[in-house]
Amino acid sequence: MKTTMRLSRPWVGGAVILAGIATLLLFGKASMGFSQTEVAPAPTAPARSPVFSPSMGDLMTMLVQPRHIKLALAGKAQNWVYASYELSELRNAFGRISHTIPTYRTWDTAQMIAALMQTPLNSLDHAIIAADADKFASAYTELTAACNACHATEQHPMILIKPPTGSMFPDQEFRKKPG
Repeated sequence: MKTTMRLSRPWVGGAVILAGIATLLLFGKASMGFSQTEVAPAPTAPARSPVFSPSMGDLMTMLVQPRHIKLALAGKAQNWVYASYELSELRNAFGRISHTIPTYRTWDTAQMIAALMQTPLNSLDHAIIAADADKFASAYTELTAACNACHATEQHPMILIKPPTGSMFPDQEFRKKPG
């Protein structure tokens, strides 16, 4: 007659298995030459991702053009708080471009941007502070002309910028909130 052993406490079997695993791990660690207080060396770092290296055209399309459009829409709506924000973002975009591409062809990017953009950006700033829609429209036209002058200087006259006639941002409200 065959006798089977039954455990009166089923959790004991699980405890025995866990103790066995812990023992194997300890012996395995010891056999690898590590004491219980040592830490195994960190694995080598994974290969680095390729560096993102956008062109001047990429940066203009990603950073400048949307800010130029949003600035116009905010000014048209006379949302001066938002226009001020977009003007600041446009200045920052030009700064990031100068940092990313310090020299474009033979031009010092920061100097070129300052020479062409400083006056129209300052005019926009004054118009926004004064909350003057007519001065804003004039300064925005000046900014757009500066963009086109830069494109012509860099042998890209086919890139002709104009004030937007509609919003490409259907999910954003440009009017200021009442109250």
